[in-house]
Amino acid sequence: MRWEAYLRTFTKVLAAYPAEQPLTKFLPEYFKKHKEMGSGDRRWTSRLLYTYFRLGKACSNLPQDQRLFLAEFLCSKEENPFLAHFRPDLAEQWALPLADKISLLEKSEGFVLAEVFPFTAHLSAGIDTKAFLESFFVQPDLFIRIHPGKETLLKAKLTAEAISYLELNQQTLSFANGTKLNHLLEEGLFEVQDYSSQQTADYFEPKQYEYWWDACAASGGKSILLNQLAPDLKLLVTDLRESVLNNLDERFKANGIRNYQRKVIDLLQNPDAILHHYEFDGIIFDAPCTGSGTWGRTPELLSQFADYRIADFKRLQQSIAKNVVKYLKPGKPLIYITCSVFKEENEAMVDYLVKEFGLTLERQELLSGYGHKADTLFVARLVREV
Repeated sequence: MRWEAYLRTFTKVLAAYPAEQPLTKFLPEYFKKHKEMGSGDRRWTSRLLYTYFRLGKACSNLPQDQRLFLAEFLCSKEENPFLAHFRPDLAEQWALPLADKISLLEKSEGFVLAEVFPFTAHLSAGIDTKAFLESFFVQPDLFIRIHPGKETLLKAKLTAEAISYLELNQQTLSFANGTKLNHLLEEGLFEVQDYSSQQTADYFEPKQYEYWWDACAASGGKSILLNQLAPDLKLLVTDLRESVLNNLDERFKANGIRNYQRKVIDLLQNPDAILHHYEFDGIIFDAPCTGSGTWGRTPELLSQFADYRIADFKRLQQSIAKNVVKYLKPGKPLIYITCSVFKEENEAMVDYLVKEFGLTLERQELLSGYGHKADTLFVARLVREV
Protein backbone atom coordinates (compact mmCIF):
# COMPACT_ATOMS: atom_id res chain seq x y z
CA MET A 1 0.00 0.00 0.00
CA ARG A 2 1.09 3.57 -0.58
CA TRP A 3 1.35 4.40 3.13
CA GLU A 4 3.79 1.57 3.63
CA ALA A 5 5.70 2.80 0.58
CA TYR A 6 5.86 6.30 2.07
CA LEU A 7 7.18 4.84 5.32
CA ARG A 8 9.88 2.89 3.47
CA THR A 9 10.88 6.03 1.59
CA PHE A 10 10.99 8.03 4.81
CA THR A 11 13.26 5.41 6.38
CA LYS A 12 15.55 5.41 3.35
CA VAL A 13 15.84 9.20 3.19
CA LEU A 14 16.35 9.53 6.94
CA ALA A 15 19.23 7.05 6.72
CA ALA A 16 20.80 9.19 3.97
CA TYR A 17 20.40 12.44 5.90
CA PRO A 18 23.75 13.78 7.20
CA ALA A 19 23.54 15.42 10.61
CA GLU A 20 24.40 19.12 10.77
CA GLN A 21 23.00 19.82 7.30
CA PRO A 22 19.76 21.84 7.19
CA LEU A 23 16.79 19.94 5.80
CA THR A 24 16.10 22.94 3.57
CA LYS A 25 19.39 22.23 1.81
CA PHE A 26 19.41 18.43 2.00
CA LEU A 27 15.94 17.68 0.67
CA PRO A 28 16.13 19.64 -2.63
CA GLU A 29 19.52 18.06 -3.33
CA TYR A 30 18.21 14.59 -2.53
CA PHE A 31 15.12 15.01 -4.71
CA LYS A 32 17.27 16.32 -7.57
CA LYS A 33 19.35 13.15 -7.44
CA HIS A 34 16.27 10.90 -7.22
CA LYS A 35 14.08 12.16 -10.04
CA GLU A 36 12.07 8.95 -9.96
CA MET A 37 10.27 10.31 -6.90
CA GLY A 38 6.87 11.73 -7.79
CA SER A 39 5.34 14.85 -6.29
CA GLY A 40 3.43 12.80 -3.72
CA ASP A 41 6.61 11.03 -2.65
CA ARG A 42 8.45 14.30 -2.26
CA ARG A 43 5.59 15.97 -0.39
CA TRP A 44 5.09 13.13 2.08
CA THR A 45 8.81 12.55 2.58
CA SER A 46 9.29 16.23 3.47
CA ARG A 47 6.33 16.22 5.77
CA LEU A 48 7.33 13.03 7.59
CA LEU A 49 10.94 14.11 8.07
CA TYR A 50 10.00 17.49 9.55
CA THR A 51 7.36 15.88 11.76
CA TYR A 52 9.78 13.20 12.94
CA PHE A 53 12.39 15.73 14.02
CA ARG A 54 9.81 17.69 16.02
CA LEU A 55 9.99 14.91 18.60
CA GLY A 56 13.49 16.12 19.43
CA LYS A 57 15.21 13.75 21.85
CA ALA A 58 12.00 12.32 23.29
CA CYS A 59 11.32 8.56 23.14
CA SER A 60 14.83 7.93 21.82
CA ASN A 61 14.57 4.29 22.96
CA LEU A 62 11.76 3.55 20.48
CA PRO A 63 12.20 2.40 16.86
CA GLN A 64 12.16 5.14 14.22
CA ASP A 65 8.76 4.23 12.85
CA GLN A 66 7.14 4.28 16.29
CA ARG A 67 8.67 7.68 17.04
CA LEU A 68 7.33 8.94 13.72
CA PHE A 69 3.80 7.78 14.56
CA LEU A 70 3.89 9.60 17.90
CA ALA A 71 5.13 12.77 16.25
CA GLU A 72 2.45 12.56 13.55
CA PHE A 73 -0.19 12.21 16.24
CA LEU A 74 1.06 15.25 18.14
CA CYS A 75 1.29 17.40 14.99
CA SER A 76 -1.97 16.36 13.29
CA LYS A 77 -4.57 19.10 12.93
CA GLU A 78 -6.92 17.05 10.76
CA GLU A 79 -7.68 13.44 9.91
CA ASN A 80 -4.45 11.67 9.10
CA PRO A 81 -4.67 8.69 6.70
CA PHE A 82 -0.99 7.81 7.15
CA LEU A 83 -1.39 7.52 10.91
CA ALA A 84 -4.74 5.76 10.53
CA HIS A 85 -3.03 2.98 8.58
CA PHE A 86 -0.37 2.29 11.20
CA ARG A 87 -1.86 3.54 14.48
CA PRO A 88 -5.66 3.79 14.17
CA ASP A 89 -5.92 4.00 17.95
CA LEU A 90 -4.10 7.33 17.86
CA ALA A 91 -5.51 8.55 14.56
CA GLU A 92 -9.07 8.44 15.80
CA GLN A 93 -8.14 10.98 18.49
CA TRP A 94 -6.54 13.52 16.16
CA ALA A 95 -8.96 16.28 17.26
CA LEU A 96 -7.81 16.26 20.90
CA PRO A 97 -6.17 19.49 22.11
CA LEU A 98 -2.38 19.26 22.06
CA ALA A 99 -2.13 19.23 25.86
CA ASP A 100 -4.47 16.22 25.98
CA LYS A 101 -2.48 14.43 23.29
CA ILE A 102 0.68 14.94 25.31
CA SER A 103 -1.02 13.65 28.45
CA LEU A 104 -2.25 10.57 26.59
CA LEU A 105 1.23 9.74 25.29
CA GLU A 106 2.80 10.35 28.68
CA LYS A 107 0.49 7.73 30.17
CA SER A 108 0.56 5.13 27.38
CA GLU A 109 3.77 5.54 25.37
CA GLY A 110 6.43 6.70 27.84
CA PHE A 111 6.58 10.14 26.21
CA VAL A 112 8.19 12.91 28.31
CA LEU A 113 7.64 16.46 27.05
CA ALA A 114 10.79 17.80 28.71
CA GLU A 115 12.92 15.37 26.67
CA VAL A 116 11.91 17.09 23.41
CA PHE A 117 14.15 20.04 24.36
CA PRO A 118 16.36 18.89 27.26
CA PHE A 119 18.01 22.27 27.73
CA THR A 120 15.40 24.02 29.86
CA ALA A 121 17.90 24.82 32.64
CA HIS A 122 19.43 27.33 30.22
CA LEU A 123 16.21 29.15 29.26
CA SER A 124 16.02 32.92 29.57
CA ALA A 125 13.83 34.49 32.24
CA GLY A 126 10.20 34.91 31.32
CA ILE A 127 9.87 31.89 29.05
CA ASP A 128 6.80 29.77 29.74
CA THR A 129 8.55 26.42 29.62
CA LYS A 130 5.47 24.30 28.96
CA ALA A 131 4.13 26.59 26.24
CA PHE A 132 7.58 26.78 24.65
CA LEU A 133 7.98 23.00 24.59
CA GLU A 134 4.49 22.48 23.19
CA SER A 135 5.22 24.97 20.40
CA PHE A 136 7.56 22.49 18.73
CA PHE A 137 4.50 20.54 17.59
CA VAL A 138 2.95 23.60 15.93
CA GLN A 139 4.15 24.65 12.48
CA PRO A 140 5.28 28.32 12.61
CA ASP A 141 3.50 30.79 10.38
CA LEU A 142 4.88 32.73 7.43
CA PHE A 143 5.15 36.46 8.17
CA ILE A 144 5.59 39.42 5.85
CA ARG A 145 6.18 43.13 6.39
CA ILE A 146 4.43 45.29 3.80
CA HIS A 147 6.41 48.14 2.31
CA PRO A 148 5.01 51.51 3.41
CA GLY A 149 2.36 52.76 1.02
CA LYS A 150 1.73 49.31 -0.48
CA GLU A 151 -0.78 48.07 2.10
CA THR A 152 -3.98 48.66 0.14
CA LEU A 153 -2.57 47.29 -3.11
CA LEU A 154 -1.19 44.11 -1.52
CA LYS A 155 -4.35 43.33 0.44
CA ALA A 156 -6.46 43.83 -2.68
CA LYS A 157 -4.27 41.33 -4.55
CA LEU A 158 -4.50 38.82 -1.70
CA THR A 159 -8.27 39.17 -1.60
CA ALA A 160 -8.54 38.80 -5.38
CA GLU A 161 -6.53 35.55 -5.21
CA ALA A 162 -8.47 34.28 -2.18
CA ILE A 163 -5.26 34.01 -0.11
CA SER A 164 -6.14 33.92 3.59
CA TYR A 165 -4.13 36.00 6.02
CA LEU A 166 -4.22 37.45 9.52
CA GLU A 167 -3.43 41.14 10.00
CA LEU A 168 -1.23 41.66 13.07
CA ASN A 169 -0.75 45.37 12.48
CA GLN A 170 -0.80 47.77 9.53
CA GLN A 171 2.52 46.46 8.16
CA THR A 172 2.51 42.83 9.30
CA LEU A 173 0.51 39.90 7.95
CA SER A 174 0.76 36.21 8.80
CA PHE A 175 -0.07 33.24 6.59
CA ALA A 176 -0.17 29.49 6.97
CA ASN A 177 3.31 28.14 6.33
CA GLY A 178 3.70 27.06 2.73
CA THR A 179 1.42 29.79 1.33
CA LYS A 180 2.66 30.67 -2.16
CA LEU A 181 3.60 34.35 -2.32
CA ASN A 182 6.67 34.36 -4.57
CA HIS A 183 4.82 35.96 -7.47
CA LEU A 184 3.80 38.87 -5.22
CA LEU A 185 7.24 39.10 -3.62
CA GLU A 186 8.68 39.70 -7.07
CA GLU A 187 6.45 42.78 -7.39
CA GLY A 188 8.34 44.43 -4.51
CA LEU A 189 5.32 44.84 -2.25
CA PHE A 190 6.74 43.31 0.92
CA GLU A 191 9.60 41.54 2.69
CA VAL A 192 9.38 38.09 4.22
CA GLN A 193 10.41 38.61 7.84
CA ASP A 194 9.46 36.89 11.07
CA TYR A 195 7.10 38.76 13.40
CA SER A 196 9.57 38.89 16.31
CA SER A 197 12.34 40.06 14.00
CA GLN A 198 10.13 42.95 12.91
CA GLN A 199 9.53 43.94 16.53
CA THR A 200 13.23 44.54 17.16
CA ALA A 201 12.86 47.80 15.22
CA ASP A 202 11.10 49.30 18.26
CA TYR A 203 14.53 49.42 19.91
CA PHE A 204 16.43 51.24 17.14
CA GLU A 205 15.22 54.88 17.54
CA PRO A 206 17.46 56.31 14.79
CA LYS A 207 17.67 60.02 14.08
CA GLN A 208 17.88 61.73 10.71
CA TYR A 209 21.31 61.83 9.05
CA GLU A 210 22.98 59.57 11.63
CA TYR A 211 25.64 57.03 10.68
CA TRP A 212 24.76 53.44 11.68
CA TRP A 213 26.58 50.13 11.40
CA ASP A 214 24.84 46.79 10.92
CA ALA A 215 27.78 44.69 12.06
CA CYS A 216 26.51 41.17 11.28
CA ALA A 217 24.17 42.19 8.52
CA ALA A 218 23.52 38.82 6.80
CA SER A 219 20.91 39.50 4.11
CA GLY A 220 20.04 42.93 5.52
CA GLY A 221 16.62 42.47 7.12
CA LYS A 222 17.38 44.66 10.15
CA SER A 223 19.01 47.33 7.96
CA ILE A 224 15.89 47.54 5.82
CA LEU A 225 13.82 48.08 8.96
CA LEU A 226 16.28 50.75 10.08
CA ASN A 227 16.15 52.54 6.73
CA GLN A 228 12.37 52.67 6.76
CA LEU A 229 12.51 54.41 10.14
CA ALA A 230 15.07 56.96 8.94
CA PRO A 231 15.56 56.96 5.14
CA ASP A 232 18.27 59.65 5.33
CA LEU A 233 20.63 57.51 7.38
CA LYS A 234 24.14 56.75 6.25
CA LEU A 235 24.75 53.04 6.66
CA LEU A 236 27.63 50.56 6.81
CA VAL A 237 26.78 46.88 6.46
CA THR A 238 29.33 44.15 7.09
CA ASP A 239 29.40 40.38 7.10
CA LEU A 240 31.95 37.60 6.91
CA ARG A 241 30.48 36.20 3.69
CA GLU A 242 30.67 37.89 0.31
CA SER A 243 27.81 35.76 -1.05
CA VAL A 244 25.49 36.96 1.71
CA LEU A 245 26.34 40.59 1.01
CA ASN A 246 25.61 40.00 -2.68
CA ASN A 247 22.12 38.92 -1.65
CA LEU A 248 21.90 42.00 0.56
CA ASP A 249 22.73 44.21 -2.45
CA GLU A 250 19.77 42.75 -4.34
CA ARG A 251 17.39 43.32 -1.42
CA PHE A 252 18.64 46.87 -0.91
CA LYS A 253 18.18 47.61 -4.60
CA ALA A 254 14.60 46.32 -4.45
CA ASN A 255 13.96 48.56 -1.43
CA GLY A 256 15.52 51.65 -3.00
CA ILE A 257 18.39 51.81 -0.50
CA ARG A 258 21.37 53.54 -2.07
CA ASN A 259 23.25 55.39 0.68
CA TYR A 260 25.30 52.56 2.13
CA GLN A 261 28.72 50.97 2.16
CA ARG A 262 29.34 47.24 2.41
CA LYS A 263 32.47 45.49 3.58
CA VAL A 264 33.48 41.86 4.09
CA ILE A 265 34.92 41.74 7.63
CA ASP A 266 35.78 38.89 9.98
CA LEU A 267 34.87 40.44 13.32
CA LEU A 268 36.76 37.75 15.21
CA GLN A 269 39.81 39.69 14.03
CA ASN A 270 40.64 43.28 14.96
CA PRO A 271 39.10 45.39 12.14
CA ASP A 272 41.12 48.55 12.88
CA ALA A 273 42.95 48.31 9.57
CA ILE A 274 39.58 48.60 7.80
CA LEU A 275 37.57 50.73 10.25
CA HIS A 276 40.36 52.72 11.92
CA HIS A 277 38.67 56.13 11.70
CA TYR A 278 35.00 55.10 11.81
CA GLU A 279 32.57 56.19 14.52
CA PHE A 280 28.88 55.32 14.60
CA ASP A 281 25.72 56.88 15.98
CA GLY A 282 24.23 53.42 16.39
CA ILE A 283 25.30 49.81 15.97
CA ILE A 284 23.09 46.79 15.36
CA PHE A 285 24.83 43.70 16.71
CA ASP A 286 22.62 40.82 15.55
CA ALA A 287 24.94 38.24 17.05
CA PRO A 288 25.77 34.78 15.70
CA CYS A 289 24.04 32.40 18.10
CA THR A 290 22.61 28.93 18.58
CA GLY A 291 19.44 29.97 16.77
CA SER A 292 17.45 28.07 19.40
CA GLY A 293 14.56 30.50 19.12
CA THR A 294 14.04 29.40 15.51
CA TRP A 295 14.12 25.62 15.95
CA GLY A 296 10.38 25.42 15.40
CA ARG A 297 11.29 26.08 11.74
CA THR A 298 14.39 23.86 11.79
CA PRO A 299 13.37 21.02 14.14
CA GLU A 300 16.22 18.79 12.94
CA LEU A 301 18.47 20.86 15.23
CA LEU A 302 16.60 19.65 18.32
CA SER A 303 18.22 16.24 18.16
CA GLN A 304 21.60 17.44 16.88
CA PHE A 305 22.36 20.06 19.52
CA ALA A 306 24.49 19.53 22.64
CA ASP A 307 24.39 22.07 25.45
CA TYR A 308 28.20 22.50 25.61
CA ARG A 309 27.81 24.54 22.42
CA ILE A 310 26.03 27.31 24.32
CA ALA A 311 29.32 28.26 25.97
CA ASP A 312 31.04 28.17 22.57
CA PHE A 313 28.56 30.68 21.16
CA LYS A 314 28.85 32.90 24.22
CA ARG A 315 32.63 33.08 23.75
CA LEU A 316 32.08 33.86 20.07
CA GLN A 317 29.71 36.70 20.93
CA GLN A 318 32.14 38.13 23.49
CA SER A 319 35.02 37.99 20.99
CA ILE A 320 33.00 39.86 18.37
CA ALA A 321 31.69 42.41 20.90
CA LYS A 322 35.18 43.71 21.73
CA ASN A 323 35.74 44.41 18.03
CA VAL A 324 32.40 46.21 17.65
CA VAL A 325 31.69 48.34 20.72
CA LYS A 326 34.86 50.44 20.40
CA TYR A 327 33.44 52.10 17.27
CA LEU A 328 30.31 53.36 19.05
CA LYS A 329 30.17 57.09 19.82
CA PRO A 330 29.63 58.10 23.46
CA GLY A 331 25.94 58.44 24.32
CA LYS A 332 24.88 56.31 21.38
CA PRO A 333 23.07 52.93 21.32
CA LEU A 334 24.20 49.39 20.71
CA ILE A 335 21.25 47.17 19.74
CA TYR A 336 22.09 43.61 20.80
CA ILE A 337 19.92 40.92 19.20
CA THR A 338 19.89 37.13 19.20
CA CYS A 339 17.44 34.50 17.96
CA SER A 340 18.25 32.43 21.05
CA VAL A 341 16.24 31.32 24.08
CA PHE A 342 19.34 30.69 26.20
CA LYS A 343 20.18 33.05 29.07
CA GLU A 344 23.91 32.66 28.47
CA GLU A 345 23.49 34.29 25.05
CA ASN A 346 20.93 36.83 26.23
CA GLU A 347 20.84 38.28 29.77
CA ALA A 348 24.35 37.04 30.59
CA MET A 349 25.73 38.71 27.46
CA VAL A 350 24.02 41.97 28.42
CA ASP A 351 25.69 41.73 31.84
CA TYR A 352 29.01 41.19 30.06
CA LEU A 353 28.51 44.22 27.80
CA VAL A 354 27.67 46.41 30.79
CA LYS A 355 30.58 45.20 32.93
CA GLU A 356 33.26 44.92 30.23
CA PHE A 357 32.55 48.03 28.16
CA GLY A 358 30.77 50.37 30.57
CA LEU A 359 27.52 50.35 28.61
CA THR A 360 24.28 51.29 30.29
CA LEU A 361 21.26 49.07 29.74
CA GLU A 362 18.19 51.07 28.77
CA ARG A 363 15.82 48.14 28.20
CA GLN A 364 15.74 44.52 27.13
CA GLU A 365 13.03 42.07 26.15
CA LEU A 366 12.51 38.46 25.25
CA LEU A 367 10.19 38.47 22.23
CA SER A 368 8.32 35.23 22.97
CA GLY A 369 7.25 34.31 19.46
CA TYR A 370 6.13 30.82 20.50
CA GLY A 371 2.82 32.39 21.50
CA HIS A 372 2.31 33.75 17.96
CA LYS A 373 3.60 30.85 15.82
CA ALA A 374 6.74 32.96 15.35
CA ASP A 375 10.41 32.81 16.30
CA THR A 376 11.60 33.79 19.77
CA LEU A 377 14.21 36.58 19.84
CA PHE A 378 16.02 38.61 22.47
CA VAL A 379 16.75 42.31 22.07
CA ALA A 380 18.49 44.86 24.28
CA ARG A 381 19.29 48.56 23.86
CA LEU A 382 22.49 49.64 25.57
CA VAL A 383 24.12 53.08 25.50
CA ARG A 384 27.80 53.93 25.72
CA GLU A 385 28.64 56.29 28.56
CA VAL A 386 29.44 59.88 27.62
